[in-house]
Amino acid sequence: MEVRTVKDRFPRTEVEGLSLSRMIIGTNWLAGWSHTSPAADRMIQKTHAGCESMIPMLETFQGVGVDTIMAPFSQLPVICQALERVQEKSGKEFIMIDTPIINVEDSREARREAEALIRKGKALGAKICLIHHSSAEQLVNKGRQTIERLDDYTSMIRDAGMIPGLSAHMPELIVYSDKNGYDVQTYIQIYNCMGFMMQVEIETVNQIIHDAKKPVMTIKSMAAGRCTPFVGLNFSWATIRDCDMVTVGCFNEEEAREDIEISMAALEGRRVRLEKRSSPNQKQDAFGGEKKNETGDK
Repeated sequence: MEVRTVKDRFPRTEVEGLSLSRMIIGTNWLAGWSHTSPAADRMIQKTHAGCESMIPMLETFQGVGVDTIMAPFSQLPVICQALERVQEKSGKEFIMIDTPIINVEDSREARREAEALIRKGKALGAKICLIHHSSAEQLVNKGRQTIERLDDYTSMIRDAGMIPGLSAHMPELIVYSDKNGYDVQTYIQIYNCMGFMMQVEIETVNQIIHDAKKPVMTIKSMAAGRCTPFVGLNFSWATIRDCDMVTVGCFNEEEAREDIEISMAALEGRRVRLEKRSSPNQKQDAFGGEKKNETGDK
């Protein structure tokens, strides 16, 4: 596979004037959340128990301008350590998107707890804060088409010095946010070619993304390994807007290189440059086997 050089910068977009790479580094396959099996979770956790194993992958992304990363950072100190190491070495910072799981109970104590966690994300270096879907969805009132008390939390994010956003596994959250004019400058939305974890059909989520008033950060682009990167990434890049983003989860730097190459090829409208897949017999014609000359000799 051809490894692209640092001159080939990945396309960018903006959220409230902040420049982000259109590819976002996902962290499930660093943190141990495989969406596959407990065995896979343990494999990830064992491999990435320390920050050293993450550094080559992060350097690979940063080398082509993919400098935006998403995680609930307060839960993942090892990833924060890896980011610090790479930033110190390169002199370039990552744009951190925090997705905190906050207490949204309607009490003073819960608000203090939520505010403290939001401010912790800022202290760790986050510039954007999107309330985790498991918290935000507790506030949804479908009858009224509202997200109750959302302004409390977006105000906390503003006061902490970050751009507010919303993780929306439930696609209605994008619709309700736009309808009610909440201070939400970007959204996370599950979107993949297999409909994995999506609450309505792919076509409807596509329409919601295209109608959204702010840029959308799509996640689960490869359906947590249920489709190949070539299929999943080509689908995502071909069916979102130029302002939207695709989040990719990688296990190591080799996977990162492949995802970058597939994505660059999709965006440039060219053939992807990848090695052939492995097989006991690599010389099969179906794999583009060795060519023969006009006499039939190799």
